Amino acid sequence: MALHVAAQDKVKLSGRVIDDEQNPVLFAVVKVDGQAAGTTTDLQGRYQLEFSTADTVTVSFSMIGYVTKKKTLVRPKGSLRLNITLQTQSIDMGEVTVKEVRRQMNSTQHLNAENLKRLPSTTGNAVEELVATQAGVSTHNELSSQYNVRGGSFDENSVYINGVEVYRPMLISSGQQEGLSVINSDMVESINFSAGGFDAKYGDKMSSVLDITYKKPKKFEASVSASLLGAGLYVGYAKKNFSMTHGVRYKTNQYMLGSLETKGEYSPRFLDYQTYISWSPNKRWSLDFIGNISQNQYDFLPTNRQTNFGTMQDVKSFRVYFDGKEEDLFRTLFGTLSLSHNFTDRTKLSLLASAFATKERETYDIQGQYWLDETNTTEQLGVGTYMEHARNYLDANMKSLKVLFSHKPKGHDIQTGLTWKHEIIEENSREWEMRDSAGYSIPHTGNRLDLIYNQKSSNRISSDRLELFGQDTWRFTNSHGIFSLNYGARLSYWSWNKEWLFSPRVSLGIIPSFNEDFTFRIATGLYYQAPFYKELRDTVTTGVSTKVHLNRNIKSQRSFQVVLGGDYKFKLMNRPFKFTTEVYYKALSNLIPYNVDNVKIVYYGGNIASGYTTGIDFKIFGEFVEGTDSWISFSLMKAQQKVDGKSFPQATDQRYNLNFFFSDFFPGTTRWKMTLKASIADGLPFGPPHTGLERMVFRAPAYKRVDIGMSYRLLDNEDGCNQKKFIRHLRNVWLGVDCFNLFDISNVSSYYWVTDVTNQQYAVPNYLTGRQINARILIEL
Repeated sequence: MALHVAAQDKVKLSGRVIDDEQNPVLFAVVKVDGQAAGTTTDLQGRYQLEFSTADTVTVSFSMIGYVTKKKTLVRPKGSLRLNITLQTQSIDMGEVTVKEVRRQMNSTQHLNAENLKRLPSTTGNAVEELVATQAGVSTHNELSSQYNVRGGSFDENSVYINGVEVYRPMLISSGQQEGLSVINSDMVESINFSAGGFDAKYGDKMSSVLDITYKKPKKFEASVSASLLGAGLYVGYAKKNFSMTHGVRYKTNQYMLGSLETKGEYSPRFLDYQTYISWSPNKRWSLDFIGNISQNQYDFLPTNRQTNFGTMQDVKSFRVYFDGKEEDLFRTLFGTLSLSHNFTDRTKLSLLASAFATKERETYDIQGQYWLDETNTTEQLGVGTYMEHARNYLDANMKSLKVLFSHKPKGHDIQTGLTWKHEIIEENSREWEMRDSAGYSIPHTGNRLDLIYNQKSSNRISSDRLELFGQDTWRFTNSHGIFSLNYGARLSYWSWNKEWLFSPRVSLGIIPSFNEDFTFRIATGLYYQAPFYKELRDTVTTGVSTKVHLNRNIKSQRSFQVVLGGDYKFKLMNRPFKFTTEVYYKALSNLIPYNVDNVKIVYYGGNIASGYTTGIDFKIFGEFVEGTDSWISFSLMKAQQKVDGKSFPQATDQRYNLNFFFSDFFPGTTRWKMTLKASIADGLPFGPPHTGLERMVFRAPAYKRVDIGMSYRLLDNEDGCNQKKFIRHLRNVWLGVDCFNLFDISNVSSYYWVTDVTNQQYAVPNYLTGRQINARILIEL
């Protein structure tokens, strides 16, 4: 009888937990207050538990990134079913708002970045600067939004916006010429980033994937921002089944360039407009359009420069007086149109058409009269002249058509796609450089005047690419834990070199049953990088004259990757933290090596190298300060390549990298917020320009930089309670001040090489920006 009563006192509760977009919430904690009963939801958001009945029983449902929901049951009995919808909760970090913290079951990490405007940014490209703080990612130039991932060049990183791969200008240098990136951070809803071992649905690049999703506003919203570095305007509108967003950005780094040692008249002007329009006449059909117009213009009239370099015992002084100017223009157009049909809630077919056009002009004639002196002894080491000339013109047009199909049967997520691309590229360029020292031309022959460098290129390419992929993500559970298996492959063909590529990829994520605080991941696969235009350019040098030919026999570079990683969730000071470690190895073949000339990448134009990259990444992420997220990442890496049996470090051989991102509130108030970014990155190999890999025997000093930003919320009308005239239309007003390069460290971006008549060379460092203050304002409607 006692056993029968006890059985009646037990209640079985089951159900499903979903979010406000009807997606299952994985690993949500379901527990009964005051009892030991508790469980977590599975991959479909389902749960089941048993507890003792009482007059009232309170059941709580919680997950990091969601508002905790509690349900009170009055004298519950028997078997009950309770479905719960959790609302997302913004965790405001001041600079990044993370709506959802998920388990990372594959190589892709999710960062929902909705509020990047208060990030202390030197480039105006906040998304890339945020990505650059992640483990395995590094940058060596605050004037550039480009980044290197695990030993790859920045040309090995692919970028997607709403499923369409985005191209970038080809002639532009990674530095002060660089303008606004194609990603408008005001329009971003979410960021997916993978540093290696990514899925088959992503294209043929060897290093990383940055997958951006633009947002669809729910109502009218707008913002206006301005600073000493530029301005931006964003407007979003929604009505029933229609939504649209518009963004206009203007950037000038003239203020930043004023701190460089090369003095003169800098006139950079970067402007772009973007729009995202979405229409869904019913729940089955949707039509989306993204358009972008961008113009980056860089004009420079140098006057003089003085640089001191060397050691305490051997200080040298380099002085230059300039004539001439540089005028660059990069104009790009990008558009994509997507039509989607949902046959059911689990089956979808999409047709995507996109087009990209770029017109690039790089022209300069700059002459410099220089003096190189030994300051300790006042000895004059060299007096000379150099002149640099360029007329580089490039026009490119790309069109693509993509069909995507997805189906989600129970426990699976099947995706497949077919893409056709057509590209036309025309280049006409001429570059030459003249140097002399003490009246002698370099190189010195004694009887004629020669140029040290002379290159001419006039080429056109018209080609087609076909790409096919298929993949499945299979999620299942058993007594050993929760598993997520992704497997798939890519097949591609390029008409230029008649090359077929097959790229299988597989990854496995495990949450072990013995401890759900752990997550383990392993990924492997073949990753090819089909050559793009700059890699096709093979040079033939006769004397000092170089002509550029396009290599039809070139092959795709290949990377066999193995990535092994894991996460451990824990609490410290009763706050959530996550520690992540990933070990990777890349076996590289058919490499197209390159040199870095100043800040330009110059490829060899042939598959003449092999190599490897190996390393380990660490990251600790959590609430170092309650209510805000911060992280520290640390990486160790070695990247080698072999040419003609000789080993050389790759141009991105960075042995260590430390990134620090910290956010905080001021004591006693949430109106003041602070963000600190810091990085220490090992210097990269370098050598004299226009030479081979065997001369890349030097290593630049480490890149060290600290930026800090402070924001003050002048007006807080988030809830709309303030209905005073004018104020009722405002949601927030933020005032901010940034200090770039807080410790005024002289970082080296590149080197200018001076050669005297004895053919002795001196590497004169080109320093980056010094300490500067930036003021900004953000008004949100």
